[in-house]
Amino acid sequence: MAPAGTGQLAIVEEHLPRLVRAIRAAAARPVDDEIVILADELAGITAMVAEKFTNDKTAEGIQRAFFLAIGGVSLGLDHALEHEGDEAALDFLIEHGAEHAFQAGFRLVKDLSALPEDSLVSEYDQDPVYLQRRLKELFVDLCYADPGQNWSGHERYALQLHERKGVQAIVRAAAWLRRHHSRGPILDPDLNAEGVIALAVIFAVAGDGQIVARTGQKAFEALVKSVRANKPDFEAGWAALMAQVPAQHQAVLADRIANYREHCTVLQKIRSRTAMKTLFAELENYAGSELDADYD
Repeated sequence: MAPAGTGQLAIVEEHLPRLVRAIRAAAARPVDDEIVILADELAGITAMVAEKFTNDKTAEGIQRAFFLAIGGVSLGLDHALEHEGDEAALDFLIEHGAEHAFQAGFRLVKDLSALPEDSLVSEYDQDPVYLQRRLKELFVDLCYADPGQNWSGHERYALQLHERKGVQAIVRAAAWLRRHHSRGPILDPDLNAEGVIALAVIFAVAGDGQIVARTGQKAFEALVKSVRANKPDFEAGWAALMAQVPAQHQAVLADRIANYREHCTVLQKIRSRTAMKTLFAELENYAGSELDADYD
């Protein structure tokens, strides 16, 4: 909105779904067989979506399916023709068909749903029923597009893709650390990726070249005693850790090291006379479920 007193109203840019804008462009052309075929395709897509995702036996279900069909086709068009105009979108639909655009959009959603949304990974995440429900929820979230309202499905898709790829990088780095855990690979299907990385970064300060992806209280006490007695160079320990990590995981580790160098309360207190019980409680905040709280 414009500042008070300017006498001007904010200009809201119209951003209707790409399919709607392409159909508007079709209004300037003669009605020929290609436009009729396009309309038939859209009806078929709506029927398919109603059967699989909403309810083809109620008016509300069919309307929701229609809106999802609009969003699915629009997502495919936006991805294929991001910097091209509405005439190009109409030409794409005529040449390749609305079904092709919808399948392209749906494939984007399906691939996105396969990426981790959170760095806490469990065996349940691979359950087929859960995966199907997650796909359906994401499809509805991104592709529900009222033809008369502004729609930002492609922008939200791009944002989620960026975020989930970041999470995937964290999960993959943690999985590598688990496979190279100094006491042997950790095969637990449940994974707290941030916890694994936290342990690796914290234990690396000992400078002994050991990769620690899970630990218990006894091992942590040994680390604290070693640091207090030997006063190792934290930077040398982190450099040794980074030298072992493959290039594709180094950015994640480097980011965590930079953060922990400034903000990790465990590392800030580990050289001090802080009680072991207090330090272990601090470690729990970083390692979470990757920490065995029982004294081993």
